[in-house]
Amino acid sequence: MTQDFHKFWLKITAVVIGSFGPVFFFGTMAATSEPARWTLDLISWPLNGLPTYDAYGTRFLSALAGGFLLGWGVTIWCLQAWVYDAAPEGVRRTVLTGLLAWYVLDSAGSIASGTASNALFNLLVLGAAVGPLWRPARA
Repeated sequence: MTQDFHKFWLKITAVVIGSFGPVFFFGTMAATSEPARWTLDLISWPLNGLPTYDAYGTRFLSALAGGFLLGWGVTIWCLQAWVYDAAPEGVRRTVLTGLLAWYVLDSAGSIASGTASNALFNLLVLGAAVGPLWRPARA
């Protein structure tokens, strides 16, 4: 893999992560919560209409998650744009470490909360986000 391809893939990683931000932000309002509710229904397989977005706590946590996810995606985009050329291996390892930390804690929490199906979904997201970043690039 080349460094140019890694920079390109970091943009994909940023979009994969950041795209969940608006979905969960819109989950904060009843009129626009269906995409977020459906996403949670999908990752808590099987599709059964649960969870709902009726509870205040769900909407509030959705606001927090949306902000964190968008911010994390923007951070990765900025790392590839402003830092990668100066420290390609440092950026790659930083993003990879963050992704692995997310995967472990999110999956463990999903299993602990009785939603083990999300750990499997997380594998798909992890694979899409990591892609070729798993290995160092050639200069």
